[in-house]
Order: sequence, then structure tokens, then C-alpha cells
Amino acid sequence: MRIDIANAFGGEPALDRTRLEELDERVAEAHDRIAEGMENDEFGYTSLNLPETTDTAEIRDAVEPFADSEAVLTVGIGGSALGAATIADALESEVEAYFLDNVDPEHTARLLDSLDLSTTTMNVVSNSGTTAETLANFLVVREVMTAAGVDWTARTFVTTGPEGNLRELAEQHGLPALPVPEGVPGRFSVLSTVGLACAAIQGHDIDAILAGAAAERDRLSDSLFDSPAYAYGAVTYALAEAGALTNAFMPYAESLETFAEWFAQLWAESLGKDGQGQTPARALGATDQHSQLQLYRAGPRDKLVTLLRPTERADRAIPETDLEGLSYLGGSSLGTLLDAEFEATEASLAAADCPNLRVEIDEVDEHGLGELLFGMEAACICYGELAGLSTFTQPAVEWGKKAARGLLGGGEFEEADQVRGKERLVVE
Repeated sequence: MRIDIANAFGGEPALDRTRLEELDERVAEAHDRIAEGMENDEFGYTSLNLPETTDTAEIRDAVEPFADSEAVLTVGIGGSALGAATIADALESEVEAYFLDNVDPEHTARLLDSLDLSTTTMNVVSNSGTTAETLANFLVVREVMTAAGVDWTARTFVTTGPEGNLRELAEQHGLPALPVPEGVPGRFSVLSTVGLACAAIQGHDIDAILAGAAAERDRLSDSLFDSPAYAYGAVTYALAEAGALTNAFMPYAESLETFAEWFAQLWAESLGKDGQGQTPARALGATDQHSQLQLYRAGPRDKLVTLLRPTERADRAIPETDLEGLSYLGGSSLGTLLDAEFEATEASLAAADCPNLRVEIDEVDEHGLGELLFGMEAACICYGELAGLSTFTQPAVEWGKKAARGLLGGGEFEEADQVRGKERLVVE
């Protein structure tokens, strides 16, 4: 992974080069704290140990009974699904991957109606084993499988913690069960059983994913000038402090569009605390040059744009044409055009004094994806250290969970009482 931070200077808001040198001293302190947390397997920090602690043989053994799968359906929500979806959407496979990560009844019905459940493997993912959305979707899928004459116990495995409903279910029905690693928040769990089981069923090289992550881990150092991950975390933090409160994350590869969703959860849930944080906005190059770019160049000066691309990819030639106005395209290629769009957008933002950062990987393969996933996790943790945040907690999310559970009759929660007491002013 490579980070070009040159366009963080001279814009509005901007990063001062003297400030960057001062920031590097703080990065050294942050690195020491992160390294200590990794060494002691502290909650959250142990996420950065996953490249070496994740047991890929255990994952392959667990999914081996499902080698005949034509599709894999992951039932989870948030970090229990987004990491696996990021890998599935980035890499090609003959085994299709689907995700039930919401409880929209119409979407759920359409998806289940479209699947041959006799050749679909279901992976139910919840650390606690009590996540309402996940368990509700599981019950629906199980019912649909049974109605279709499919033995759901032969097509299901779970990824969960040592206790809870899913663990009890696995023991009761003899389901294969993978453990969720201890001390790893869901949004940091992509490089574990949580994110890699689906990839293993799809036939991806999960060892190569972890090797890419390990390569990026080995580049962590006490200077942001030697670590792309820390450079990204430190510069985004400094720009946020200067007023860039939105980070528009814009991959120039369709295969990385879901990665932008994964990044959005990582950034928002980890850093949005104590009146601080940076709002992630998802965009896609070159598509959103024709929509969102107008705002980034000419709107409020409160944004940073992150441009992400692979430098190597399969290409497709553009046919020659006798239309004079299009002759410049003939003989070129779609990849060349996309790269030109990338560089033009980068220059366009700089010309409009909008700070932007360039992130590159060699290609969208297992190794490159591992680099990118680990790199952004380390960047997020670095940002959190510099900002003095509790990066690994999510108290605002827990409030909503309690409110919803109370509304459904799952217990007495004062959060649910606040929802019931909402004042209304309806215009019809």
C-alpha cells in the first residue's frame, strides 16, 4: 500500500509541513502504545495480531463439508458481514456470495426466492449469539429451507463466541462452529474467521490475504514517513483538526466499491465520539465525478477526498471509430481512460484547494486486499490514538440496540421508554 500526501498541503483546510513534523513525534508515541497493546493482546489492539494468530487450517476444516456449495449466504450485520462482503465483491469466484445484513422483509423475500437453497451454505455470524437482526434472519432462512425440503442442519455453520444462542444451537444440532477471536471488535474482524470463512468457501487464497496484511503490519514504525498506514491515519486526523470533517472515500475500481462501505463503518464507528470524528462519505470513481465532485470542488471547505486505485488491472481496448469527435478514444483502453479520470480528478481537487490523498495498491488480488484492509485498520487506530479517543467502543450503537430490544419486548430498557415518549409534529 502506498500513500501520497502531497495534496494535503496548500488547500483549504490544509496541513502545514511544520505541523507534519510535529505530528510525527506524536505518531512515535502512538506507535509505542499500539505496539504495547498488540504485545499484551489488549482489547482492540489485538486486532492487529490477526495476520499471525488467525488459524487458516481451522477455517478450511470447518468449511470443508460445504465444498459442493454453489452459493454461500452470510447472515450477519455490520462487521459480521461487511468484511466478508468486501472480499467477496473484490475477488472473482464461481461460488456466488450473498449477504443478509438487514431486516428489510421485501429484500429478504426476494433474495431467498432467487436462491437454490439445496446448494447454498448458510453462515450465521454473531459474536454474542444474541444479535436481534441476525437471529431473526436466521430463523426466516431456516424456515424457508425446511419448507423447501432442505435439511438446514446440513447446510449451516456458525461463527460465534463461546457462549450464547448460536453456540447452544451449534451444540444441539452438531453444526460446525468457528470461534470469533477474543478482544476483536466486529468492524476489525475481517482478517479472522469472521471475514475469511466465506472467502474460503469461494476458493480464495486466505493465506495470501493474511500475508498481504502481515506485509503491511511489518511496515508499522515509529515514523509516519516510514509507514503508509500511520501516514494516512495521522494526516486525516490533522486535516480533521483543521476542519476537514468529511472524508469522501472514492475507489477507482468497481471491485472496491464495497470496500468503501467497510471503510465507512470502520471510520464512523471507531472515531465518532466525544464530539470528534470525521464523517465518511462513499463515492465511486469515475461515476461520481458526474455527481458528488461538484460539491467537493465548489461546496463548503470542510472535506478531504481519498482517491484509491490499483495500479495494475485487466484492461479492455476501445474500438476505433470513424466519428471525428471520438477519434481520440479509439485505440486507447478503458483502463487508460479510468486512470486519466483518476489523475484529472486529483488535479481538479488540488486546483480547487480541496485536500486529497492518493492510496494505491498493486492490484486487487488477495495480497493487495490484505494490505489495504490491515492498512486502514492500523490507520484508524493511529487516528484514534492521536485524537485521544476510545477507538474500540461504540456506546451510541449500543443505545440503539437496547431501545430496539425493549420495543420488541426483549426486556426493560430506559432507552425504549425514551423512544415511546417521542413528541411528534406530523405534516400530511
